[in-house]
Amino acid sequence: VVKCVTNDIRVPADAEYVIEGYLDERGHVEPEGPYGEFLGYYGVVKRNPVFHCTAITRRKDALFQTSTISGEHIGWTDTTQLNAIRAEVTVWRALQTAVREPVGVNITTSSGGSFNVRVSLRQRMPGEARNAIAAVMGSLANSKHVFVVDPDIDIFDDAQMDWALATRFQADRDLVVESGFRTLPLDPSLGGKRVGAKAGFDLTLPLGDRALAHTVPRSAISGDKTHDDVEAALTDGAKSFGELMVAVGSRDGREIVRRLEELRRAGRLDRIEDGLYVLVEE
Repeated sequence: VVKCVTNDIRVPADAEYVIEGYLDERGHVEPEGPYGEFLGYYGVVKRNPVFHCTAITRRKDALFQTSTISGEHIGWTDTTQLNAIRAEVTVWRALQTAVREPVGVNITTSSGGSFNVRVSLRQRMPGEARNAIAAVMGSLANSKHVFVVDPDIDIFDDAQMDWALATRFQADRDLVVESGFRTLPLDPSLGGKRVGAKAGFDLTLPLGDRALAHTVPRSAISGDKTHDDVEAALTDGAKSFGELMVAVGSRDGREIVRRLEELRRAGRLDRIEDGLYVLVEE
């Protein structure tokens, strides 16, 4: 340790920076701010104690470490990234006692790393999605919106989350709204209040109602399979795409599309005036 320049306090000799000074013993304060906050808005002006700086010393090639906060893309800042990590751990611990099988937690950094919480779980009993919503609301003061999905939805994929909200959610059945929660005063939507509302979105499938697997529905085109492949079917005569599906017993037609493209590239496929596919004689 070494002695400070302007007082008798000793500090680590290898400190990057040492800022010396004092606070007014009379409690002198001055207006400070407003500053850009991590949610992307300016905070309010506050009256804070004044620090009188008497010296700044540093080591050679000192490293000044700071963190980014606010800006056009708040999800890219150090503050929201660190907030999300801390909050996800808090939520995960709460879920482990609230439901039987939590799968994952993702708190979006674009919501400040705390406001929008995504939870994936494997439901074992009816009502576990609601238990998860309640656990998040109670364990994380800054949580505001909780989205709970089944494990077939990737909580890190915005498109899948949007799809689940669009196709698995009915507001009169799956929306949970509670008010009177202690929350983050920096939320501009509070309008200066100290308490706010929280909403939970149950995006899970009703237990035992529908399978989780994404399946392609059976084609409306039906009939008995008559040929082993596309070439054999076309050798037997010109056919429409639907007729080819029936002839080879195709479920969704995708293998027919691939084979027709191969034949076209090989110069062996043509279409006649009514749109039927025909083989070109070699």
